[in-house]
Amino acid sequence: MEIVLIKGYEFIKLDLGRANAVFSTGKNGLDFNKNADEGRKNIENIKKWFGVNEVGFLNQTHSDNVYIYNGKVEDGDALITNKESAAVGVFTADCVPILLYDKASKVVAAIHSGWRGTFSCIVSKTIEEMKKKYGTRSENLVVCIGPHIHQCCYEVSEELIEKFKNSEVYKDVDIAKGRMLSMVECITHQLDTKGVRKENINHINLCTLCSNEIELHSYRKNTNAYKRLFSFIFIK
Repeated sequence: MEIVLIKGYEFIKLDLGRANAVFSTGKNGLDFNKNADEGRKNIENIKKWFGVNEVGFLNQTHSDNVYIYNGKVEDGDALITNKESAAVGVFTADCVPILLYDKASKVVAAIHSGWRGTFSCIVSKTIEEMKKKYGTRSENLVVCIGPHIHQCCYEVSEELIEKFKNSEVYKDVDIAKGRMLSMVECITHQLDTKGVRKENINHINLCTLCSNEIELHSYRKNTNAYKRLFSFIFIK
């Protein structure tokens, strides 16, 4: 993991060999809200900043809809591609960004997992789609889990905790302390269930709400709740 400085902005980059996984930060107000002029400009800037030809993203809907990237902006929360120099990414401001790389088949995916997507196992469903379309094997997957709101700060309702604990997927998993929900425990459980090797899971241990060493956007913390981080991955 390294910090890359571009035009006064900071990015967290993981070199995965034939692929790069990148997480934006909030340094100097860098914003990727696709509904704002500045955000759209910065999405376009990704091409020259990181040397890619395309940047794919979605109209995120807190769903479990998974798409193969085709140049269109679909309604969903996970995007897969095997195109070289085509970055696929997701927008977050507390939800969990997950980037996947199949190092054998040279396929990448970007996933947006809020509590709804986590509850409906969007990570597992994305892996299933990669297996179906590209023959991905779990042991070849490298996973990067980006900055998100951690259990230390993620207080939810008792009803939501019960919803998770009563589900078939999470009923025997230690995912909460009182009303504090751990999204990363839920996601790593999905990865474990799918056979992803623990040593291939990279977790950037930064909470969007309380981490101070790197500036990040947080929906819960910021008075301006419209700024977004962008997490993306591409095959070189």
